[in-house]
Amino acid sequence: SSTAKHMPALHSGSVLPNVVTMLLLLSIGFVLGMVCTANFHESYLPPFLQPLPSLLRSPSPPPPVTELPSQSPSPSPETACVVGPPLPSPPSQQPTPSPPAILGFADFLAPSGGLMHNMTDDELLWRASMVPRVARVPWRIVPKVAFLFLVRGDLPLRPLWEKFFAGHEGLYSIYVHASPAYTGSPPADSVFYGRMIPSQNTSWGDMNLVDAERRLVATALLDLANARFALLSESCIPLLPFPAVYAFLTGSNASFVDSYVDGARHAPFFTQHNVTLAQWRKGSQWFEMDRAIAVEVVAEEQFMAVFRGNHGVANMEEHYLPTLVTLLGWGARNANRTLTYAKWRAGAWHPASYGGRAVTPELLEGMRRGNGECGYRSKDGGGAVEFCFMFARKFSGDALGKLLELAPKVMGFG
Repeated sequence: SSTAKHMPALHSGSVLPNVVTMLLLLSIGFVLGMVCTANFHESYLPPFLQPLPSLLRSPSPPPPVTELPSQSPSPSPETACVVGPPLPSPPSQQPTPSPPAILGFADFLAPSGGLMHNMTDDELLWRASMVPRVARVPWRIVPKVAFLFLVRGDLPLRPLWEKFFAGHEGLYSIYVHASPAYTGSPPADSVFYGRMIPSQNTSWGDMNLVDAERRLVATALLDLANARFALLSESCIPLLPFPAVYAFLTGSNASFVDSYVDGARHAPFFTQHNVTLAQWRKGSQWFEMDRAIAVEVVAEEQFMAVFRGNHGVANMEEHYLPTLVTLLGWGARNANRTLTYAKWRAGAWHPASYGGRAVTPELLEGMRRGNGECGYRSKDGGGAVEFCFMFARKFSGDALGKLLELAPKVMGFG
């Protein structure tokens, strides 16, 4: 009818732009959704769907990373869709470790290297007190004599001892306990070179002398080949050639710790701690002992604590070992005498000393035979043995020249 309204005709030209716009928006949204949810790198997208630079932020190169953070921070809304920095590169390949050293039986017989160590006295004594329980030795061990030098510093008679030891390598060991303040050293070609052990201060008449003796014995016990142990000072000399000393010591069944009855310096303190007057002994500190007794000396703790106690008595180095002879019941295992000669004068605090003018063949011969006071007899009881003492003291440094002159004629070496 004339009154009816005509509907406007739809022209394809007006509808097409709207459809294209909608498709374009849908495509962009699809691309952004893929990037945000799947973390696709822009290089995976087709060329016609590359994201606009304004929509995706290019990450800057990450700083060098030395270690992983303990906790990753929460991403902010602005960076929620950005791919995180790459993981740090793996550590460089470690060098192939060298194979572990293989220890042989000889490594257990004696410590390798020098004598210096970082053990405390307690650790050293504990280690030295270990004894193999299997009596049969699976390898032939040549017994050695350990010469333990308790000195203050230099060895003024060192050249004489070097002649004594010459040519007998492998049959002896040398250990030197000097003052910690001593910084000297014998020449590199000397048998005494590198033979100093870790030491502590000592003083005359103090129990720290016994500590030093035990330190020397314990260090020597670490070498399982050491069978005999002789304590010497810087003023001691040998009276016999090395072969005679070695043969006698390694062939003897007895130790030589000086021990005789003398009640002086025994105090009630000792009786209260199970060291009676009947057990009390005195003697020279210069001993020679076998390995079994040496182990007992370093392992003993009960009476060492008593003699170190608050008893107010000095010169315990003259009583500890001699009294230990009775306390531990060494009996026939000990000869109760020393092999080191010293001439004591009545009432003197120290034995007689000898300088160069006093050294004569008669003096050395008399010392060796004990001036008839030794009491040693041959096995058949027919007469005195060839020697009574192997070592002697106290010789000063100025006696060295005369001793070197007489050594080949009287002492049999040099």
